[in-house]
Amino acid sequence: MKQSSLFQAFGAVIKRDLLLAYRHRAELINPLAFFVMVITLFPLALGAEIALLKRIAPAIIWVAALLASLMSIENLFRADYDDGSLELMVMTPHSLSILVLAKVTAHWLLSSLPLLLISPLMGLMLHMESDVIGVLLLTLLLGMPVLSLIGGIAVALTLGLRKGGALMAILVLPLYVPILIFASSAIDAAMSGFPVTGHLSMMCAILFLALTLTPLPTAAALKISLS
Repeated sequence: MKQSSLFQAFGAVIKRDLLLAYRHRAELINPLAFFVMVITLFPLALGAEIALLKRIAPAIIWVAALLASLMSIENLFRADYDDGSLELMVMTPHSLSILVLAKVTAHWLLSSLPLLLISPLMGLMLHMESDVIGVLLLTLLLGMPVLSLIGGIAVALTLGLRKGGALMAILVLPLYVPILIFASSAIDAAMSGFPVTGHLSMMCAILFLALTLTPLPTAAALKISLS
């Protein structure tokens, strides 16, 4: 199989998902609206104490991003499974793991990138300093793709189950913990004036591991769900 043909298939899957999402634009607002509402509720509940909000702001933003990603990841393969497109994808001569990676990339562009773009505004609302917001954006840029890649495995495993959302959450939440720990540690180090290179390097390593290791089991789980 020609490499150019594989790249064309990769781009075609992304283009198709973006086009379908554009036709159902209302569904794209849900994760972003959830993200904003969760962050907005914390100052209302905790009061206007600036020192407290500044201290817990990174945790608030990251937990809200994690939950928003978990809410949107369930639809990663659902539409293709319901209309039969997933079966055609499995039957194509192209590598299913590459097509899975294209699906995850499209999901990141549609669900995670808007959260990344609005995060600085949320950080300012929670009185975060500008340099800390920069580190927050780096952690989100490195961590959110990992959430999508890991979530893809759980979605593929529970695809054929009725009401598999709860089971999917049980499967992925423990796997999300390392990313959450390293991200919060990096932001805490930035707030304290310490170097953050080590934390960000670990997040880069996790991202590369996820890019390398998750597409194959996701493809295998899809085949099992379709069998």
